[in-house]
Amino acid sequence: MDGIANDVLNEHAMLARLAVALLLGMLIGIERGWVARERESGERVAGVRTHALVGLFGGVAALLAEVLTSWAFPLIFFAVAGIALVGYRARMDQSGDYSITGLIGLLLTFCFGALAVGVDIVLATACAVVTALILDNKREIHGLLNKLQANELDAGLKLLLISVVMLPLLPNEEMGPGGVLNPYEIWWLVVLIASISFIGYFAVRLGGTEKGILFTGLFAGLTSSTALTLHYSRQAKQEPQLVPMLAAGILLACSTMLPRLLIYAALIRPTLVTYLWLPVAAMGVVLFLPALWLWWRHRSKLSANQPMTQNPLELKAALTLGTLLVVIMLLGEWLREWLGNAGIFLLATISGTADVHAVAMSLSRMASVSIEMSVAALGIVLAASVNNLFKLVFTATAGSVRLTRYIAVPVLASAAVGLATAWWL
Repeated sequence: MDGIANDVLNEHAMLARLAVALLLGMLIGIERGWVARERESGERVAGVRTHALVGLFGGVAALLAEVLTSWAFPLIFFAVAGIALVGYRARMDQSGDYSITGLIGLLLTFCFGALAVGVDIVLATACAVVTALILDNKREIHGLLNKLQANELDAGLKLLLISVVMLPLLPNEEMGPGGVLNPYEIWWLVVLIASISFIGYFAVRLGGTEKGILFTGLFAGLTSSTALTLHYSRQAKQEPQLVPMLAAGILLACSTMLPRLLIYAALIRPTLVTYLWLPVAAMGVVLFLPALWLWWRHRSKLSANQPMTQNPLELKAALTLGTLLVVIMLLGEWLREWLGNAGIFLLATISGTADVHAVAMSLSRMASVSIEMSVAALGIVLAASVNNLFKLVFTATAGSVRLTRYIAVPVLASAAVGLATAWWL
């Protein structure tokens, strides 16, 4: 009796899988039919019914390959491909349309049916939905391609090079003094900051500079708040009437930079967030509120700006950052052994003047391994405070005294509040 019950259950399960194969074909067929809805019934090579049947055919082919012979699936696939080629070739001669997207979609439909029956229903469904979305968004995808610039495509390819090509090749093991150097983790940190900068660039790119100083300042913290400070400092000399708004943009960029520190900690050492979120939040509020007040008071003087970031990603910059990370980790281990916690704070102060991200990631990785969590959190807050304070030098030298006066008090207060909170914790 148990054997008969199992056979019945297996039959029901197989029928369900074949039904899914049919429905997945129907899903893609609905999208294809919608595109060609204005044509007469016989003018379409493959519509809803054809795609639904091809999806079911793929499921049947997978079933026959399992029950009869493994040759069943490839033979049926080539038969379907041959029939589809004849149909699309005849349509191409008639219409002059050389696109093979419909042909590929039909063959994928066959494969999704086989995937649903022979491998996994969830995987087949996910693939079919993604395919339908790609087919349905032809105009949007082509529109994005037309808007894409050469340097942005180059940056995207470089990001793929350093992430999916180079990263898996690196050894994932501890090396160097105290085992602080792990090639895989170090390069992963390089990929992390490069990805965040890449996303930040496109946030500004897609949002448009016409939204002005406020929008640009908010998102500049994702790319480079230091670059924005220099850009706005120079602009303050050229357009003195915009100094309050430029100061608001700088303060917003400085405050937007801070959540990145929490992102680094959450990805590298999640438990560090417990020690870090309150000082970072306090610093952000002290910077954000004066910026919001300045923008609200002087918003009528808002004007468009040129984007700060001309190149979304430079491989040279990523390699420089990797080298800096190695130096900071080695120097941190040496200072920790020589001066203890004081050496870590000295490292954070020196490194913060140049780059807060490298030292933040280095200390996040060292947390609970070679230094205490509280020491790492205080060192990160110290580096961020020094980095923001160092921007006062840029505004005073490249900008104007008036611009420096606007941002000096919030920056000093932010550093004091952040350090006091981190020390208290």
